[in-house]
Amino acid sequence: MAKIGFVFPGQGSQKQGMLAELAAENPILLDTFTRASEVLGTDLWRICQSDPDSSLNQTEITQPALLAASVAIGTLWLERGGPRPVVMSGHSLGEYSALVLAGVLAFEDAIAVVHRRGKFMQEAVGPDEGKMAAIVGLDDAKLIEICARAKTIGTVSAANFNSPGQIVIAGESAAVDHAMEWCKEAGAKRALPLNVSVPSHCPLMKPAAEALAEVLAGITFRAPEIRVVQNVSGAIQTEPEQIKENLVMQLHKPVLWVDCVRAMHNAGVRKLVEIGPGRALCGLIKRIVPELGCVASEDPQVFKNLVMEASGLD
Repeated sequence: MAKIGFVFPGQGSQKQGMLAELAAENPILLDTFTRASEVLGTDLWRICQSDPDSSLNQTEITQPALLAASVAIGTLWLERGGPRPVVMSGHSLGEYSALVLAGVLAFEDAIAVVHRRGKFMQEAVGPDEGKMAAIVGLDDAKLIEICARAKTIGTVSAANFNSPGQIVIAGESAAVDHAMEWCKEAGAKRALPLNVSVPSHCPLMKPAAEALAEVLAGITFRAPEIRVVQNVSGAIQTEPEQIKENLVMQLHKPVLWVDCVRAMHNAGVRKLVEIGPGRALCGLIKRIVPELGCVASEDPQVFKNLVMEASGLD
């Protein structure tokens, strides 16, 4: 029978009003957000629905909001009788969602950790000092060569290997700007700055990683009940302390998303479900392994149909 896997989105998938329709029919979503709100001391569901003080896009709020959204949908899936995934992976922040549903991290611990992770990331680089950009239509080797050349100007490196021909770079603003121009000269179809406040997954995040390591040292990690593919290695990891170390490295090392998706396919998965708001990962997966189906889960009717269909597959 066909095996399914879960993938979990990271920052950028948040949107005002997310999960409202699904929550109207499924109280477990509100219950999950209530638990997260108690950890944070703020009404996270209200922020997601009405964003009264424009805080949803502040990284220390975005991260727990997306974590709560993904964990709520994943928990609902299992409660509805959907089959357990054989393997899971999350993109950047999404890795924490995978680890919660795998039983590695307690939900409340994860909410507290990603809230602080967001603050550490924001504090690591001053306003306008760093940026990220998407490079489309250039092969990996050429982009890495250009980033090495741009290091004479400042820190810049590949941050996300999102799909073949789509790589995100991150670093100091001037170095990223030069790298973008050189990528276009080298034949890139597009080189677009991203609307983010933090240059993630590059060496500028090392101070944030050091602070995160201190926080994680006091958190209990357990052996996963479901296999998880981690971003920094693109491989399944089962040893709790190594999982913890990989989360620290993830802040300043690139996300090997292409390798993560291929690892899930190699593990026998033939259908992936994007557990969280939006369908950004499904679009990438189609370009990485075209025969690997991926479906989004946020729409209530789609969710119902998906659980029924997947129950027949597993």
